[in-house]
Amino acid sequence: MKPIWIADDDPSIRFVLEKALLREGLPMRSFTGPREVLQALDADDGQGGPQILVSDIRMPGGSGLDLLAEVKRRLPGLPVIIMTAYSDLDSAVSAFSSGAFEYLPKPFDLPKAIELIRRAVDESLREEVVDVQPDEAPEMLGQAPAMQDVFRAIGRLAQSHVTVLITGESGSGKELVARALHKHSPRASGPFVAINTAAIPKDLLESELFGHERGAFTGAQTSRRGRFEQAEGGTLFLDEIGDMPFDLQTRLLRVLSDGHFYRVGGHSAVKANVRVIAATHQDLEQRVKEGGFREDLFHRLNVIRLRLPALRERREDIPVLTRHFLQRSAQQLGVEPKRITDAAMAQLGQFPFPGNVRQLENICHWLTVMAPAQVIEAKDLPPEVQGQPSAAAPQPLPAEGAAALASVFATVVPPSAATPEAAPWEALLEREALRLLGEGRTDVWDVLSRQFEARLILAALSTTRGRRIEAAQKLGIGRNTITRKIQELGIDGD
Repeated sequence: MKPIWIADDDPSIRFVLEKALLREGLPMRSFTGPREVLQALDADDGQGGPQILVSDIRMPGGSGLDLLAEVKRRLPGLPVIIMTAYSDLDSAVSAFSSGAFEYLPKPFDLPKAIELIRRAVDESLREEVVDVQPDEAPEMLGQAPAMQDVFRAIGRLAQSHVTVLITGESGSGKELVARALHKHSPRASGPFVAINTAAIPKDLLESELFGHERGAFTGAQTSRRGRFEQAEGGTLFLDEIGDMPFDLQTRLLRVLSDGHFYRVGGHSAVKANVRVIAATHQDLEQRVKEGGFREDLFHRLNVIRLRLPALRERREDIPVLTRHFLQRSAQQLGVEPKRITDAAMAQLGQFPFPGNVRQLENICHWLTVMAPAQVIEAKDLPPEVQGQPSAAAPQPLPAEGAAALASVFATVVPPSAATPEAAPWEALLEREALRLLGEGRTDVWDVLSRQFEARLILAALSTTRGRRIEAAQKLGIGRNTITRKIQELGIDGD
């Protein structure tokens, strides 16, 4: 292993670090200032330089930050630890902005300093073995068998114009599949137009899809092309098709059937030369049975179905996806990509990822910004991965209602109505009601009703992985009702 270079004008610091590193079996070399370090680099040209550099920030003859910039210019992958007795925000920000591996304020705890140096050494050794700088990022990643099936299906559909229905949980990458189908199709030279039908209000969706003529409705001062016309000659991706209003489903069916549509307020048919790819996280067969989705439209869309696996079904892809997202986040932020230890990767691999690939991407972006060092350890992972409650997690209900937590479908039952056959949650509810009444409370109805509603909504959200509209449908209430209740009860339902 190459030596660790220490640059500090304080001989006591050099002495202490030298003795500690020698005890650890780590070779080292010390310098009194930046000029000596740069001279040593010139003399060492072609030999690879140090394993890592530990430098003070203020030394005679030059700044440690200037030295950091010059060393990074010559050896971009070299971990540099900046030390300073002037522990201020500007110094810390400047050090990290210049690419420092870590910032070590003086006076430091020697064992912690050695631990940090070892982490930097591990990072430098990892840099020598692994290079994750891809020349060109692939459009999709995955070695899991389920993903290979998806790739094969995309390949078979490459020269087809057939309608495709992509199913999979939210955040699993359905739009990526749609874009890949477009890119490898005969329509690749045409536009790819995407629209999330669940994100647009019902009264605006028709105009978004089909366009409108001037004067068709209040505010329509000019004619406007819809998404079907914008996608002419290319592909139209209809995301969350299961949430499309029933009356618009009829219009969409007509377009898919005969290839023509009318703008809102228009009288002339417009021909649509568009390939439609639809996607949903919902069970459309069940939606058809419930009467929420047209059966004929379902069969028209369901010509070829591609099921995208959830991330928990392809855990072997988590390492490659993690490194890819860390690399991409670093490029977006203009910083050096961070590495992740095997222990941290193993813990990440056990996380259930209810938000799928999108959640993993967000976690990697968080780590790029928030992880304290260039090497990500298990302790650096966000709270939700470590099993700790995060700021966004639903808060526990008041202690006074602890016994009523089992009352998922409870209503307050008068004591006289209790029977030996009462379900366990009913008995718990009755006991809690009697306790509160015995305390002379006058808000028992409100207290227990709020707990009942909160647990009911949380139970529904847990089965739909946080999707409010679907949770409302399962509970038999409107989307506005569940949104209002979530706000009133202080539940984080996102």
